Amino acid sequence: MRFFNEFHLAIKAMKMDYHLGMRFDPSLKSKWDLILFSASFHGLVLYRLSHMFWKLRWKFLAMIFRGIARVRYSMDIHPAAEIEPGIFIDHGMGVVIGDTASVGSGTLIYHGVTLGSVHLIKGKRHPTIGRDVLIGANATVLGPVKICDGVKIGANSVVIHDVPCACTVVGNPARIVKIVESKKRDDVV
Repeated sequence: MRFFNEFHLAIKAMKMDYHLGMRFDPSLKSKWDLILFSASFHGLVLYRLSHMFWKLRWKFLAMIFRGIARVRYSMDIHPAAEIEPGIFIDHGMGVVIGDTASVGSGTLIYHGVTLGSVHLIKGKRHPTIGRDVLIGANATVLGPVKICDGVKIGANSVVIHDVPCACTVVGNPARIVKIVESKKRDDVV
């Protein structure tokens, strides 16, 4: 019975990911473009399946799905990572998300993003990404930092400190360049 509950949750998450992908990818001409040809969506589906098996404690099977996504789509998302339903990874090539990372719904992640660690310790060592966050291409977020809701992280930025809500950060190390009063999702894209 637990398998069916987890499978139902995985399918529900995939549907939410699909709808966000259709909303945020302007290159899609039909739903079939995303379902049949989107490598980033396929990689995210493989993550959802691997996460399901990880929660069921079928870790070997979870790591097989992770390996398929890594080899086939160049996306390395650990099955233990907590990614809320309704995110989109655009051009998923080179995305790395560590095992203690968490990502909120409505988040848009571009290619080459790393949500990584700086310490070889047990416990929380990867970032916590809030909801409705945009992470630009090749950005790196390192350590157990908290990225609040509505944040935009510029391309090639390196974030090593917590970031408050509704602001834009750029650079290496990343610094705040803009604070937004209203954080509408339409402004993010």
